[in-house]
Amino acid sequence: MNILIVDGNEKEASDRYIKLGMNTQYDVYSKVINKISNYECNVSVIHPAITDDFLPLGVSLDDFDGIAWTGSLLNIYDMSTSITRQIDLAKNLFTKKNKIFGSCWGLHVLVTAAGGIVRKNPNGLEAVVAKKIKLNANGISHRLYKGKKDLFDSFCWHYDEAESLPENSTVLSSNKKSKIQSVVFERNQSQVWAVQYHPEFDPSWIAGLMDQRKKILLGEKMYNSEKEFIDQKNYFDNYKFLQNEQLEEKYSDLINEKMHTLELSNWIEFLKQ
Repeated sequence: MNILIVDGNEKEASDRYIKLGMNTQYDVYSKVINKISNYECNVSVIHPAITDDFLPLGVSLDDFDGIAWTGSLLNIYDMSTSITRQIDLAKNLFTKKNKIFGSCWGLHVLVTAAGGIVRKNPNGLEAVVAKKIKLNANGISHRLYKGKKDLFDSFCWHYDEAESLPENSTVLSSNKKSKIQSVVFERNQSQVWAVQYHPEFDPSWIAGLMDQRKKILLGEKMYNSEKEFIDQKNYFDNYKFLQNEQLEEKYSDLINEKMHTLELSNWIEFLKQ
């Protein structure tokens, strides 16, 4: 199975992760797809935010069974070249028969390319954990959420959200922060599954992100105290070695790899159909 990962970040953002000893967002995606897939996956990565010439020599967009779009530090309404190049890529993909999965920024690009609008979320930053995401009736019955609980938490980081959606879109889930936590739609022959959160992130990686963005998290009052921040970060960093039934229950949606990556597993199964 051939899967294309579209890296949404500019080089400076990816270099920042590397400098801190973290995997880049496209590395996180590549590794989780290979880890959870029941099939042999050949994963390729392109970087349209960095260069116009993003397709390797001899590679075509028609070579792939599925396309996954990562998160990014970009804001879609800024419409820089790094952004418009990705929107143009999405529009090009929509002219073909594709199965596309978008996480966070990926949702923003795909929705915008199909005619929707993304805005700065009036409810503010949603970071680290998107709490109490609730599936609606369409979500409960959709294959994206096969085996998923109706109410769950997921890792996240976003300032923006979809304000209006492309024609014939179906919202699958929401929470108090955002009415659109996941959406599916078709454009020509392409099928898009997109989520506002990050099923590809894992506890250890999110702990690194918390470390990198501690000042932002505390400044935005995402935690009641610095101790609360430290306690959560330390748990995500060390949960495999700790025995704490109360915290295991509290964070069960996040530390159970099968459950927090289930949307991606279901999408990979969809690619085989």
